[in-house]
Amino acid sequence: MKAAASAQLRLLDLQAEDTAIARANHRKIALPEHAVIAEGKAGRAKLNASLVQVRTRLGDLKLEVEKAEADLVPVRERLARDIKRRDDGLVTDPRGFAALNDEIEHLGKRISDLEDAELEAMEQLELTTAEEASLVEQITDLENSIRAVIASRDEQSAQFDAEIATHTAAREVLVAAIPADLVALYDRIRLRTGGLGVAELKGRRCSGCQLEVTSTALDEFAAASADEVQYCEQCERILVRAAAVEA
Repeated sequence: MKAAASAQLRLLDLQAEDTAIARANHRKIALPEHAVIAEGKAGRAKLNASLVQVRTRLGDLKLEVEKAEADLVPVRERLARDIKRRDDGLVTDPRGFAALNDEIEHLGKRISDLEDAELEAMEQLELTTAEEASLVEQITDLENSIRAVIASRDEQSAQFDAEIATHTAAREVLVAAIPADLVALYDRIRLRTGGLGVAELKGRRCSGCQLEVTSTALDEFAAASADEVQYCEQCERILVRAAAVEA
């Protein structure tokens, strides 16, 4: 392919813009805030799962306390009736009186057991309520932290986007000044070689692969006309002979 030496030289400027765009995109993607946000969201998901479990347990404990209280009501009422019957002297038969006393004793023990169960349930309810409050506080703090990191990420991303836009605009100006077929060739090579489509021949060294060209290739470069597009024999990138162009 043939292209004016000045157009070939502009490829180096185009490469500089593309490299700057790629670098800004990479830095935007590699912001440490991305990992912090992902870690924070994973932590929040675990805390939310724990909160669901705690609230489920909390609901069960509330039902357990309510049931214990409900179970106590008829037993207390029955005990009160039996004590009144005994104290009012309504049971005079010795065997009946003894049975009544046994029942009063049994009911007292039953009430004591139910009250112990209710107290234990209430203590567990209090502990679980505190655990719920702690989890809610942790989630709130974590969400505030995540929002702060997101704000920082978005601010930096906006700066990179502005940088990318600036270099993209400069790239468009350069593309308009370079023959379309030369730009297409450069873009194909750039995509194939991981972002670098053109390099400069500095002395005997290709600035793309950093390898020295052979003497034979160097002689061919020197003999070729300035508008003849040359390639590095090692990396196959377009090789701009800047010194020859300036000469």
